[in-house]
Amino acid sequence: MRSDEQVLRHGGAVPGTEAWCGEFPGDIASVPAARAWVRGLLATRVAAPALDDVLLLLSEVVTNAVAHSDSGSAVGGRVTVRVAVAPRTVHVEVTDAGSATSAPVARMVEADSDGGRGLWLVNTIATAWGSHHDDADRTVWFQVAEM
Repeated sequence: MRSDEQVLRHGGAVPGTEAWCGEFPGDIASVPAARAWVRGLLATRVAAPALDDVLLLLSEVVTNAVAHSDSGSAVGGRVTVRVAVAPRTVHVEVTDAGSATSAPVARMVEADSDGGRGLWLVNTIATAWGSHHDDADRTVWFQVAEM
């Protein structure tokens, strides 16, 4: 792991990094809204193949935040998306209200299953990913390398 990736992962500033933060309601309509917001931010900053990967993984992680956290079940729930672009890396964090009954886990899914592939895709496509939580919220982050 490069030092700029490590610093981004833990929230520090990296020279040459551009970063943005957006907040969305904890409902399914936020998935296309978050995609459109990130597409608008990155369309002129990131090569198309990397942007496609970022948008796919963002959709999966925001969907999980809405479907499997208190952000999606509580009135007024929110999902926060943070995006940072450093040289050769796009870093995305999705923060939700967490859940007492579920945690982010990449798992193998049966071929005929209707869902459960989100974090498997993140694990397969992202150059790095992880999650962390505290008493108030949970964050799932991923990085996509730009070639």
